[in-house]
Amino acid sequence: MEINTILNIIKIQSVLTKKFDGLSLHGISLTDFMILHILSKAPGNRLKRIDLAENTGLTASGITRIILPLEKIGLVEKDSNERDARVSYVKLSTAGDKVYKEASVTADYISKKLLDGMAAEDLEIFSNQLKSLGGDI
Repeated sequence: MEINTILNIIKIQSVLTKKFDGLSLHGISLTDFMILHILSKAPGNRLKRIDLAENTGLTASGITRIILPLEKIGLVEKDSNERDARVSYVKLSTAGDKVYKEASVTADYISKKLLDGMAAEDLEIFSNQLKSLGGDI
């Protein structure tokens, strides 16, 4: 039963990603949106790449591959640490904040539509169960 639960979680993740990516999130993917969302909640709208990787569940190299195009289109920018030049941060840019806020409206709408059949109590229980598995965004 446990393996079927895990496999179903993976399948649902794939289905949800396809549904989100099939709709317009203002020109960004669901993964891009997740990164902008996490940065928007971080102190100073910035995080170290390794912390961003940990918060998304991706690898550091995976974050680097995703961040490069976001930097090129101006949604995120590199930010340095005043105390330690070896440490660099990924920071949500002004343009990235604008796109994030616009995409949030659409993402909220899509999320509500996808979870429409769930009672509020069930959704809260499900959310808490996901948190216990590490889904703590």
